[in-house]
Amino acid sequence: MPMQGSETGDRGSARALFRFAETKMIEHAILLSAGQGSRMLPLTAEQPKCLIDFSGRTLIEWQIEMLARGGVKRIDVVTGFKEHMVEAVLARIDDPRVTITTHFNPFFKIADNLGSCWIAREAMAGDFLILNGDTLVSEAIVKRVLAGTDWPIAVTIDVKPEYDSDDMKVARQDDRLVRIGKTLTAEQANAESIGFLAFRGEGSAMFREAVRAAMRTPEGVQHWYLKVIDQLATTGKVGTVEIAGLEWAEVDFLTDIEVARALTDSWAAAG
Repeated sequence: MPMQGSETGDRGSARALFRFAETKMIEHAILLSAGQGSRMLPLTAEQPKCLIDFSGRTLIEWQIEMLARGGVKRIDVVTGFKEHMVEAVLARIDDPRVTITTHFNPFFKIADNLGSCWIAREAMAGDFLILNGDTLVSEAIVKRVLAGTDWPIAVTIDVKPEYDSDDMKVARQDDRLVRIGKTLTAEQANAESIGFLAFRGEGSAMFREAVRAAMRTPEGVQHWYLKVIDQLATTGKVGTVEIAGLEWAEVDFLTDIEVARALTDSWAAAG
């Protein structure tokens, strides 16, 4: 026995390392950055929200930096409002770690972000990440999401004592996602989505097909893509990745600027 136990442990460790190596590296991300950010007027009257300056870099530059630090090598950016300004900022990024491609969403004025997913549907081949254009995530969060789960679709979540009407609320059972949406009640919600998702294996095709089907309905342009995730939750193939205690910020209102800049100030100071 001691030798037998040791061999078993070695095999178990090898399997764990293999699984980590197999699942962690999603090298492709899609950024949904088509919106103006009208709730942040007048700051976004002449520039999209993703170009607001945070500690010397635009929001979208911080997103690309953190994704690149995590190991992402290919980024598709969906643009819309003032797309020429976004493309100009992206063109000046000289970073050998990443290749950036843009996709213009001509429906950005009338469609919600499900429309941006539809524009990027051809890029949804293989494993990929989706990051909302107004969410700042730390390198630690990117690495945790890339570390992998057994779920084909994984929604990154945080927890707090209570949730308000604007939170994208989540109902989960253990780490399985049961429901997601802003209209969930306080009794149903036990987490919130931060706007960062991972799609692996069959999850990629499931989501792509669900987006295609939803955009063929009369109300499709009015929906967030997380409505599609809510529908897919009934398959039992949507899970969650909890990042409680790690650094992130959503830039949705003018009142969010101070909190977000304090976060990026700390990142800038750390180099």
